[in-house]
Amino acid sequence: MFFTVVCSAQQDSQYTQYMYNTIAINPAYAGSRGVLSVFGLYRTQWVGLDGAPKTSTFSVNTPLNNSNLGLGVSLVNDKIGPTNENTLSADLSYTIPTSETYKLSFGIKATANLFNLDMNKLNPENQGDPQFQDLNNKITPNIGAGVYWHSDKAYVGLSVPNFIETKRFDDNDTAIFKDKINYYFMAGYVFNLDHLEYIKFKPALLTKMVEGAPLQVDVSGNFMFNDKFVIGLAYRWSASVSAMAGFQVSDGLYIGYGYDHETTNLRKYNSGSHEVFLRFEFLKNYNKMTSPRFF
Repeated sequence: MFFTVVCSAQQDSQYTQYMYNTIAINPAYAGSRGVLSVFGLYRTQWVGLDGAPKTSTFSVNTPLNNSNLGLGVSLVNDKIGPTNENTLSADLSYTIPTSETYKLSFGIKATANLFNLDMNKLNPENQGDPQFQDLNNKITPNIGAGVYWHSDKAYVGLSVPNFIETKRFDDNDTAIFKDKINYYFMAGYVFNLDHLEYIKFKPALLTKMVEGAPLQVDVSGNFMFNDKFVIGLAYRWSASVSAMAGFQVSDGLYIGYGYDHETTNLRKYNSGSHEVFLRFEFLKNYNKMTSPRFF
């Protein structure tokens, strides 16, 4: 019996609150906050839809003392249907000042990916059949790069997290899974509102280009009150609308939550997507930031 599966999975992990997790897509972000930053996120997408994506992310990034270097390490687990993917990344950045206010960072990313496809979830009636064995790939390496121009109030970034298109093959050398190259552009700016000194407003933009897929455009607007509480809305072009909220619990601890509601026909089959994260920063080890940052 001959069996072929062509599996087209979601590409890079999707985040609504990407502005707090920029290192996931741009290695030049490593160390840019000027402190040791520990970040954890969990996202469950399309709740109620069987096999919908679930993403867990953990990362640490920091500047290296007395140098222009930044270092980051992250681990991402993606579960989508019968697939389970773990990606370990190491990021290195180098930053140069371009003015009294702005800095330009260059970053490189090295990744190791471990991918598993449970064939029995695709064909439960063939469970135990030797022709339907799990696809357990060896570790697949990749490299990426990015640039990040930033200040305390603005940022612009370009990045390609993975330069190598990865394919997985079955025993018949048939490609059944393929990770395509993702191209990212991002930008954001923080406005101090006149006559409302306790409120800041930050619009942001993220675009993602993938061969064979529509251009993904995310636009968002967040308000920060008294440097403590953040609320905002976002729109993913022809895909979803989102609400976001965050709270600066202490100087070092920030928590955030996001909810996505689909605007496509997919909304009939799920109750939305949820995303929660924690960020803890060790401010005492470095020169403390003058004020909380949006990104």
